[in-house]
Amino acid sequence: MVAGQDGKARVQEYMTRDVATVSPDATVGEVARRIAESEHNGFPVTDRRRVEGFVSARDLLLRDDDEPIFTVMSKDLLVAHPEMQVTDAARVILRSGIQKLPVVDDAGNLVGIISNADVIRSQIERATPEKVGKLKRTLENIHDVQLREERREVELAVLTPTQGKVYADELEGRRYELERGLAEPLVVIDNGGVLSGGSAADGDLLLADGHHRVKAAQQADVETMDAYVIVVDEPVDLGMARTAEEEGLETLDDIDVVDYARHPLVETIERLQ
Repeated sequence: MVAGQDGKARVQEYMTRDVATVSPDATVGEVARRIAESEHNGFPVTDRRRVEGFVSARDLLLRDDDEPIFTVMSKDLLVAHPEMQVTDAARVILRSGIQKLPVVDDAGNLVGIISNADVIRSQIERATPEKVGKLKRTLENIHDVQLREERREVELAVLTPTQGKVYADELEGRRYELERGLAEPLVVIDNGGVLSGGSAADGDLLLADGHHRVKAAQQADVETMDAYVIVVDEPVDLGMARTAEEEGLETLDDIDVVDYARHPLVETIERLQ
């Protein structure tokens, strides 16, 4: 994703472009059924792409099924522009108490929609590259190699974990994020095997960060996840790979889920008591 010239994230980078809409001539009954059959709690009302209003589930309460939407929709609505900074859109969303802002171009045509979830995602993603860059520089200094970064979807089944346990209480938070599309990208090291002809089964795709996220995804039957990948074109002897081998970590099934009640810190406190 490319930010504006000032380096700040723009609405167009994070908005949803494929927006479900309804016509002003649709009936209350029709829209109510669409809301009931989807995850949406409302829709922008458009006429030939121009935004005429917004209709929410609340607007439909106590209205006759045959009433046209243009008689019940909210016409005084807030919208965002694609070039608007995400932080400014966040202020509007926070202060107005709404969950979504339609995004319109200079002609007033609907080009997307940005939600409070999109705003949170923008902050998560912008924080992650710093973590990746720090790890990349550390590996380069330790092993005297030049590395590069990629952004891609990775198959969870071929990842080699480098951490032997995760905690059940933290998994709940990761599941919540995953269900709402807020999961932070993984950080993976491709140690030469996948891109240079080796097989994924060789254990060359190492999971450096995101063990709770992948375990939550595995429990939800998710097969792939977004990841920042640090690519080592010529395989090197990585310490974390040796650690994984010594601990018998080959697949995500080898990661133990530790119940919160057996968390080492809790056990220490109990012993002290």
